Amino acid sequence: MKEVGVTEDVKAPRSRRLPRPVRERQILDAAVEVFSRHGYHSASMDEISEVAGVSKPMIYSYLGAKEDLFAKCIRREAGRLLEAVRDGLRSELPPDMQLWHGLRSFYRFVAEYRDSWTVLHRQALTVGGRFADEITMLRSRAIEVVTALVVTAGMKKGLGDRAEFSGPALAVALVGAAESLADWWLDHSEVSDGVLASWLMNLVWLGFNDLIEGAVWRPEE
Repeated sequence: MKEVGVTEDVKAPRSRRLPRPVRERQILDAAVEVFSRHGYHSASMDEISEVAGVSKPMIYSYLGAKEDLFAKCIRREAGRLLEAVRDGLRSELPPDMQLWHGLRSFYRFVAEYRDSWTVLHRQALTVGGRFADEITMLRSRAIEVVTALVVTAGMKKGLGDRAEFSGPALAVALVGAAESLADWWLDHSEVSDGVLASWLMNLVWLGFNDLIEGAVWRPEE
């Protein structure tokens, strides 16, 4: 008789005597998959146990209860996302090309780790509380990286004060746009990561150049 809430295709054979780091990674991988599929509230520890191929007591012993497990999933996936973006920045290039490569790395991560992005951007924000705070911290780090690129570009144009004033706000807008476009992309995977990054650069970066050079839009009186 099938166990309620667990399908045959998600069951994994139980293994033994793996090193603790390997076992923890195995549990976290399974948890991200299950949380992505069902959301925090509907995900069951029974299903996570089956997907990971370990007992529930082992999950509790290694990573804690469901709330702790979800928090650890968010923290790990957030770290992996930031690392992927930073690895793609290429500091030897001009700021605009650094940002373009960073955006491509971001979208490649979303494409390769769809479950991770779903947990980070959809499930965690829906649950709120401490989980949403983790995402806020992730977004703040991303904004810091983009702000540095924007201010550097402005400095090179001799517009230090203006770039420092507008840089943080523009970075917030760019990060928010990148996240929204990533959600759209999940249903339009035929668009390449390079094209997606180029669209965003044309939308945001060109406008930034106009802004710091004084070519600003104003409403008619």
